[in-house]
This record gives sequence, C-alpha cells and structure tokens, in this order.
Amino acid sequence: MANKTISFTLVLSGLSDIPSLQLPLFLVFLLVYLMTLTGNLLIVLLICTDSHLQTPMYFFLGTLACLDMGYSSVTTPRMLFDFHIQKRFISIQTCITQIFFFVLFAMSEVSLLAVMSYDRYVAICRPLHYTQIMHLKVCVLLVLGVLIFSVVYTLVHVLLLLKLTFCSLNPLQSFFCDLPQLLLVSFSDTFINVLLILVLGIFLAGGIFALTFYPYIIILNTIMKMQSKAMRSKAFSTCSSHLTVVFIFYGTSLFSYFHPKQRDNSAQRDNSAVDKVTSVCYAILTPLVNPLIYSLGEQGKKMSIKRAFCRQKNFFCSLILWDIISIYRISIVDFHIVN
Repeated sequence: MANKTISFTLVLSGLSDIPSLQLPLFLVFLLVYLMTLTGNLLIVLLICTDSHLQTPMYFFLGTLACLDMGYSSVTTPRMLFDFHIQKRFISIQTCITQIFFFVLFAMSEVSLLAVMSYDRYVAICRPLHYTQIMHLKVCVLLVLGVLIFSVVYTLVHVLLLLKLTFCSLNPLQSFFCDLPQLLLVSFSDTFINVLLILVLGIFLAGGIFALTFYPYIIILNTIMKMQSKAMRSKAFSTCSSHLTVVFIFYGTSLFSYFHPKQRDNSAQRDNSAVDKVTSVCYAILTPLVNPLIYSLGEQGKKMSIKRAFCRQKNFFCSLILWDIISIYRISIVDFHIVN
C-alpha cells in the first residue's frame, strides 16, 4: 500500500498505440457509428410513420433500436475522441458514469430480447389470442419493467464501485470503462464485486437466458406441426433473426465478463488484444448488425421501406407536376396580357 498512490484519474489503453493506425481506425469506426445511428433511427421513423408496422412486434423492435443507439453512444464517441490524443485520461467519476449507462443499456437489451421471445411465442403458438394478450398497455408495462429491473441491477454494481479506490499505475486494457477491467486497476478488495458479477450473472443472466430460449422449444414444436410451407418459412425467418442477435450478444458479452482475468501485467498484455476484439464485437458491432439481421430482414420492414420510397417518389412527382401546371398557367396569363 505504501508504494501505491490513490488516483482520481485513469488511463485508457485504447484500441491501438500505433500512430499510423489512428486515422484509419477513426474513419472506420466513425463510419460504423454513423451507420448504426442511421439504421436504427430509420427503423424508429418507419415504425412511427407506417400504420402497418404499429404492432407489438415492431413496438419492441423500435425499443430495441432506441437501446442500440444509446448503447453505441455510450462508448463510441469517447473512443473516436481518443484517437486524436496521446494520453487517454479519464476521471473516476466519468468512468463509473460510463459503466452505469453501459451496463444499463446492456441489461435492458438482454431483458428486452427475452420479452421479444415471449412475444414470438404468443404470435406463433396462440395467434387467435395475440391481440388480446399483447395489447399496447401490456407492451408498455413490459418495457417499463425491463427498464426498472435494469436500473436496479446496474445500481447494485455502481454503488459497490463507489467504495473502491484505484491506482493509475496500469492503464485500463480497453477503449472504454468496462467493469472487469476497472476492477483490475483497483487495489481495494474486489472479492465482493467479483462475487456479485458471478452470482448475479449465473442467477439473473441465467434466468433471462432461460426465459429467452424456453419459448423456442414450444415455438419449434408448433412450427413443425404447421401444414403451410409459407407459414413455416415466415415463422422460421422471424425466429432465426431473433436467435442470431441473441447468440451474438450473449456469446461476446459472456466471454468478456466470465473468462479468467489476471492481475499480472504480462498476462494482461497477452489477453488485452483478445479482450479488445471481443469488446468491439459486443459494444460497437452488435448495435450495427441488429437492424440488419433482425429488423431489416423482416418482410414487413422491406414492404414499409418500399411504401416510404413510393410516398417520397409520389411526393416529388406531385411537386414536379405542380410546377409544370404553374408554369403553364403563367404562360397562359402572359399570353392573354400580351394580346
């Protein structure tokens, strides 16, 4: 303890220290961030403006898109800023705040994916009662429940973090403040924090994982009994898109949070590259691929985009036609005036 100094600022290692890579990485991740915001914002706008998409399924898709925009905005802007500076200092308060919002959006997304599994179960297994069970009030209450649960879960971790002290001798081996890496640079006893991650991860995340996949046992059984090949294909398309998003998110985040961490400096350097790649996958790429895999893959979404394009095309055609009529009228008036 005598050789360690309490610090109120930490240093982020970033994605790379090679100067020649800073500008290319900045441009790549700036493009990824803009595509993420554009794709998810397009989904929200289409759902809000197209009456054909104002159903419980697309209500949850719009909520997922909003969470993805917030999830990506917690980490990416700071990372883009750090590409232009050499020393990536960050205060403890800012770091813990970033962890709060990151865990909040992550847990909200995981919980929402479980709710979406239940929505698919009702739609496929109980289609005649779908509108009665999944009406707007129920959807809103489910989303509010997800948010409240996520806030409580996040506060438990953050309140314990506030009791720790940190040293800045070793940088965080990440491009943002992630919970496992932050615990590694603390010289307080982090046994309770690590135990909490494991216990809550096993029981809560395991419970949410079960709630996400159990409905698919019944769903697959129902799909196999369908007589219509078109109905089976449509149901499989919806389920496969949802399961793909779930596997990507769970696989990368579970690996990052539950694989063994070493406090030894050499061991940290050996694992840092793998940790950074994993963090990029679940913190930056997942919000980008969600609208591509899940939302834009839906037939209803494709038809909505076509309708939106047609509306815009008809709008511009109407403007052109109105201009032609106006010019024609002006020409007739001028002709009468001249004569």
